[in-house]
Amino acid sequence: MTTSDNPQPGELLQPEDFDELDAILDDLRERDEEIPQWEFCEGFLAALVCCRRPIPAAEYLPVLLGMDDAGAVAPFADAAQRERFLALWTRRWQEVQTALDAEVENLEDEAAYQPEVMDVRGAIAALSPAERAELGDEVPAFAQVWALGFMFAVENWPEEWAPPRDKEAAEWLDASLQAMVAMTEDDTAPPEISPFGDDTPPSVSVERLNAFGDAIWAVYDLREIWRSIGPRVETVRKETTPGRNDLCYCGSGKKYKKCHGAT
Repeated sequence: MTTSDNPQPGELLQPEDFDELDAILDDLRERDEEIPQWEFCEGFLAALVCCRRPIPAAEYLPVLLGMDDAGAVAPFADAAQRERFLALWTRRWQEVQTALDAEVENLEDEAAYQPEVMDVRGAIAALSPAERAELGDEVPAFAQVWALGFMFAVENWPEEWAPPRDKEAAEWLDASLQAMVAMTEDDTAPPEISPFGDDTPPSVSVERLNAFGDAIWAVYDLREIWRSIGPRVETVRKETTPGRNDLCYCGSGKKYKKCHGAT
Protein backbone atom coordinates (compact mmCIF):
# COMPACT_ATOMS: atom_id res chain seq x y z
CA MET A 1 0.00 0.00 0.00
CA THR A 2 1.03 3.65 -0.21
CA THR A 3 2.74 4.92 2.94
CA SER A 4 3.89 8.38 3.88
CA ASP A 5 7.34 7.62 2.50
CA ASN A 6 5.74 8.63 -0.81
CA PRO A 7 2.56 10.48 0.06
CA GLN A 8 0.05 10.77 -2.72
CA PRO A 9 -2.73 13.34 -3.15
CA GLY A 10 -6.13 12.27 -1.91
CA GLU A 11 -9.36 13.58 -0.49
CA LEU A 12 -9.07 15.99 2.41
CA LEU A 13 -9.61 14.42 5.80
CA GLN A 14 -13.08 15.08 7.16
CA PRO A 15 -14.07 15.44 10.84
CA GLU A 16 -15.11 11.80 10.89
CA ASP A 17 -11.63 10.81 9.65
CA PHE A 18 -10.01 12.62 12.57
CA ASP A 19 -12.54 10.94 14.86
CA GLU A 20 -11.40 7.60 13.45
CA LEU A 21 -7.75 8.48 14.07
CA ASP A 22 -8.64 9.39 17.66
CA ALA A 23 -10.49 6.09 18.04
CA ILE A 24 -7.51 4.10 16.76
CA LEU A 25 -5.13 5.91 19.11
CA ASP A 26 -7.55 5.36 22.01
CA ASP A 27 -7.57 1.65 21.20
CA LEU A 28 -3.77 1.56 21.01
CA ARG A 29 -3.63 3.31 24.38
CA GLU A 30 -5.54 0.39 25.89
CA ARG A 31 -2.43 -1.69 25.26
CA ASP A 32 0.19 1.02 25.75
CA GLU A 33 -0.68 4.02 27.93
CA GLU A 34 2.16 6.08 26.42
CA ILE A 35 0.54 6.26 22.97
CA PRO A 36 0.12 10.00 22.28
CA GLN A 37 -3.02 11.94 21.44
CA TRP A 38 -3.63 12.96 17.83
CA GLU A 39 -2.66 16.58 18.52
CA PHE A 40 0.83 15.37 19.47
CA CYS A 41 0.94 13.22 16.32
CA GLU A 42 -0.14 16.25 14.27
CA GLY A 43 2.86 18.25 15.49
CA PHE A 44 5.19 15.29 15.01
CA LEU A 45 3.94 14.85 11.44
CA ALA A 46 4.41 18.55 10.64
CA ALA A 47 8.02 18.38 11.82
CA LEU A 48 8.66 15.36 9.60
CA VAL A 49 7.25 17.24 6.61
CA CYS A 50 9.65 20.11 7.39
CA CYS A 51 12.66 17.94 8.22
CA ARG A 52 15.83 18.40 6.19
CA ARG A 53 16.07 14.67 5.39
CA PRO A 54 13.01 12.66 4.42
CA ILE A 55 12.57 10.27 7.34
CA PRO A 56 11.06 6.92 6.26
CA ALA A 57 8.05 5.48 8.07
CA ALA A 58 10.10 2.48 9.22
CA GLU A 59 12.30 4.95 11.11
CA TYR A 60 9.76 7.36 12.58
CA LEU A 61 6.81 5.12 13.46
CA PRO A 62 8.73 3.24 16.20
CA VAL A 63 9.76 6.61 17.67
CA LEU A 64 6.15 7.80 17.73
CA LEU A 65 4.34 4.59 18.67
CA GLY A 66 7.01 2.39 20.23
CA MET A 67 8.15 -1.14 19.41
CA ASP A 68 7.08 -4.55 20.63
CA ASP A 69 9.46 -7.31 21.76
CA ALA A 70 9.67 -8.64 18.20
CA GLY A 71 10.84 -5.26 16.88
CA ALA A 72 7.58 -4.39 15.11
CA VAL A 73 5.67 -1.15 15.51
CA ALA A 74 3.27 -1.63 18.39
CA PRO A 75 0.60 -2.02 19.54
CA PHE A 76 -1.85 -2.25 16.62
CA ALA A 77 -4.59 -4.79 17.13
CA ASP A 78 -4.05 -6.30 13.69
CA ALA A 79 -2.72 -5.60 10.20
CA ALA A 80 -6.00 -4.03 9.11
CA GLN A 81 -5.89 -1.45 11.89
CA ARG A 82 -2.28 -0.62 11.07
CA GLU A 83 -3.08 -0.19 7.38
CA ARG A 84 -6.04 2.05 8.15
CA PHE A 85 -3.97 4.24 10.44
CA LEU A 86 -1.26 4.58 7.78
CA ALA A 87 -3.82 5.39 5.10
CA LEU A 88 -5.26 8.25 7.15
CA TRP A 89 -1.80 9.37 8.24
CA THR A 90 -0.65 9.47 4.63
CA ARG A 91 -3.59 11.61 3.57
CA ARG A 92 -2.94 14.05 6.39
CA TRP A 93 0.76 14.13 5.48
CA GLN A 94 -0.12 15.14 1.94
CA GLU A 95 -2.54 17.80 3.18
CA VAL A 96 0.11 19.37 5.42
CA GLN A 97 2.78 19.21 2.73
CA THR A 98 0.50 20.78 0.14
CA ALA A 99 -0.49 23.57 2.52
CA LEU A 100 3.12 24.34 3.47
CA ASP A 101 4.15 24.48 -0.19
CA ALA A 102 1.30 26.82 -1.12
CA GLU A 103 1.85 30.55 -1.47
CA VAL A 104 -0.46 32.14 1.06
CA GLU A 105 -0.64 35.76 2.21
CA ASN A 106 -2.41 35.15 5.50
CA LEU A 107 -3.54 32.27 7.68
CA GLU A 108 -7.19 32.94 6.86
CA ASP A 109 -6.53 31.61 3.35
CA GLU A 110 -8.31 28.30 2.76
CA ALA A 111 -5.04 26.89 1.39
CA ALA A 112 -3.09 27.73 4.57
CA TYR A 113 -1.90 25.08 7.01
CA GLN A 114 -4.35 24.75 9.88
CA PRO A 115 -3.04 22.40 12.58
CA GLU A 116 -5.58 20.06 14.15
CA VAL A 117 -5.43 21.29 17.74
CA MET A 118 -7.86 21.20 20.64
CA ASP A 119 -9.01 23.88 23.04
CA VAL A 120 -9.11 21.55 26.04
CA ARG A 121 -9.37 24.39 28.54
CA GLY A 122 -12.34 25.81 26.66
CA ALA A 123 -14.09 22.44 26.65
CA ILE A 124 -13.48 22.04 30.38
CA ALA A 125 -14.63 25.58 31.13
CA ALA A 126 -17.99 24.70 29.58
CA LEU A 127 -18.50 21.84 32.04
CA SER A 128 -20.23 22.05 35.38
CA PRO A 129 -18.11 22.78 38.48
CA ALA A 130 -18.49 19.15 39.61
CA GLU A 131 -17.33 17.80 36.24
CA ARG A 132 -14.36 20.17 36.20
CA ALA A 133 -13.34 19.05 39.69
CA GLU A 134 -13.09 15.44 38.52
CA LEU A 135 -10.58 16.33 35.78
CA GLY A 136 -7.89 17.92 37.96
CA ASP A 137 -5.76 20.98 37.27
CA GLU A 138 -3.12 19.77 34.79
CA VAL A 139 -4.71 20.76 31.50
CA PRO A 140 -2.55 21.63 28.47
CA ALA A 141 -2.66 25.11 27.01
CA PHE A 142 -4.04 25.79 23.56
CA ALA A 143 -1.80 24.10 20.91
CA GLN A 144 0.77 23.14 23.55
CA VAL A 145 0.52 19.41 22.78
CA TRP A 146 0.92 20.14 19.05
CA ALA A 147 4.13 22.05 19.70
CA LEU A 148 5.42 19.32 22.02
CA GLY A 149 4.89 16.77 19.24
CA PHE A 150 6.77 18.97 16.78
CA MET A 151 9.73 19.45 19.10
CA PHE A 152 9.74 15.73 19.97
CA ALA A 153 10.56 15.00 16.33
CA VAL A 154 13.22 17.74 16.29
CA GLU A 155 14.84 16.30 19.41
CA ASN A 156 14.90 12.76 18.00
CA TRP A 157 16.74 13.79 14.82
CA PRO A 158 18.93 16.68 16.03
CA GLU A 159 21.46 16.26 13.22
CA GLU A 160 18.73 17.13 10.71
CA TRP A 161 18.01 20.39 12.53
CA ALA A 162 21.59 21.50 13.11
CA PRO A 163 22.23 25.14 12.06
CA PRO A 164 23.40 25.51 8.45
CA ARG A 165 26.68 27.26 7.69
CA ASP A 166 24.98 30.29 6.21
CA LYS A 167 24.65 32.78 9.09
CA GLU A 168 21.39 34.32 7.90
CA ALA A 169 19.79 30.91 7.39
CA ALA A 170 21.04 29.77 10.81
CA GLU A 171 19.44 32.80 12.48
CA TRP A 172 16.23 32.18 10.55
CA LEU A 173 16.23 28.55 11.70
CA ASP A 174 16.83 29.51 15.33
CA ALA A 175 14.05 32.11 15.33
CA SER A 176 11.61 29.60 13.82
CA LEU A 177 12.44 26.90 16.34
CA GLN A 178 12.18 29.38 19.19
CA ALA A 179 8.65 30.22 18.03
CA MET A 180 7.79 26.53 18.34
CA VAL A 181 9.50 26.21 21.72
CA ALA A 182 7.45 29.16 23.00
CA MET A 183 4.28 27.18 22.24
CA THR A 184 5.47 24.27 24.39
CA GLU A 185 5.17 26.56 27.43
CA ASP A 186 2.03 27.18 29.44
CA ASP A 187 -0.38 30.02 28.71
CA THR A 188 -0.30 31.92 32.00
CA ALA A 189 -1.92 35.14 30.78
CA PRO A 190 -5.60 35.77 31.57
CA PRO A 191 -7.98 34.02 29.14
CA GLU A 192 -9.70 36.55 26.91
CA ILE A 193 -11.08 34.73 23.87
CA SER A 194 -12.35 31.38 22.65
CA PRO A 195 -10.38 30.34 19.52
CA PHE A 196 -13.19 28.26 18.05
CA GLY A 197 -16.17 30.55 18.52
CA ASP A 198 -18.22 32.39 21.08
CA ASP A 199 -20.24 29.42 22.33
CA THR A 200 -17.61 28.52 24.96
CA PRO A 201 -16.11 30.63 27.77
CA PRO A 202 -12.82 32.47 27.15
CA SER A 203 -9.94 30.03 27.43
CA VAL A 204 -6.98 31.50 25.53
CA SER A 205 -5.06 34.73 25.95
CA VAL A 206 -4.56 37.09 23.03
CA GLU A 207 -0.80 36.62 23.49
CA ARG A 208 -1.20 32.86 23.09
CA LEU A 209 -3.28 33.15 19.95
CA ASN A 210 -0.73 35.52 18.43
CA ALA A 211 2.06 33.13 19.37
CA PHE A 212 0.13 30.32 17.69
CA GLY A 213 0.02 32.31 14.47
CA ASP A 214 3.77 32.95 14.75
CA ALA A 215 4.35 29.24 15.24
CA ILE A 216 2.39 28.33 12.11
CA TRP A 217 4.44 30.81 10.07
CA ALA A 218 7.54 29.27 11.67
CA VAL A 219 6.51 25.89 10.27
CA TYR A 220 6.31 27.48 6.82
CA ASP A 221 9.76 28.98 7.33
CA LEU A 222 11.28 25.70 8.45
CA ARG A 223 9.88 23.94 5.39
CA GLU A 224 11.34 26.67 3.16
CA ILE A 225 14.76 26.71 4.87
CA TRP A 226 15.49 23.06 4.23
CA ARG A 227 13.95 23.07 0.76
CA SER A 228 16.25 25.94 -0.25
CA ILE A 229 19.37 24.47 1.37
CA GLY A 230 18.82 20.84 0.45
CA PRO A 231 19.85 17.64 2.26
CA ARG A 232 23.01 17.36 4.27
CA VAL A 233 26.12 16.25 2.37
CA GLU A 234 28.07 13.63 4.25
CA THR A 235 31.75 14.45 4.59
CA VAL A 236 33.96 11.86 2.90
CA ARG A 237 37.14 11.29 4.89
CA LYS A 238 40.04 9.84 2.97
CA GLU A 239 42.35 7.52 4.86
CA THR A 240 45.83 8.89 5.42
CA THR A 241 48.27 7.51 2.88
CA PRO A 242 51.62 6.42 4.38
CA GLY A 243 54.74 8.27 3.34
CA ARG A 244 56.93 6.55 0.72
CA ASN A 245 59.51 5.59 3.32
CA ASP A 246 56.98 4.60 6.01
CA LEU A 247 56.26 0.97 6.74
CA CYS A 248 53.43 -0.36 4.60
CA TYR A 249 50.03 -0.54 6.26
CA CYS A 250 49.64 -4.22 5.26
CA GLY A 251 52.10 -5.37 7.89
CA SER A 252 54.64 -6.86 5.46
CA GLY A 253 57.54 -5.01 7.13
CA LYS A 254 58.53 -3.43 3.82
CA LYS A 255 58.55 0.27 3.08
CA TYR A 256 55.36 1.54 1.48
CA LYS A 257 57.20 2.48 -1.72
CA LYS A 258 58.46 -1.11 -2.07
CA CYS A 259 55.08 -2.67 -1.29
CA HIS A 260 51.58 -1.35 -1.95
CA GLY A 261 52.94 2.04 -2.91
CA ALA A 262 54.65 0.47 -5.90
CA THR A 263 51.37 -0.63 -7.48
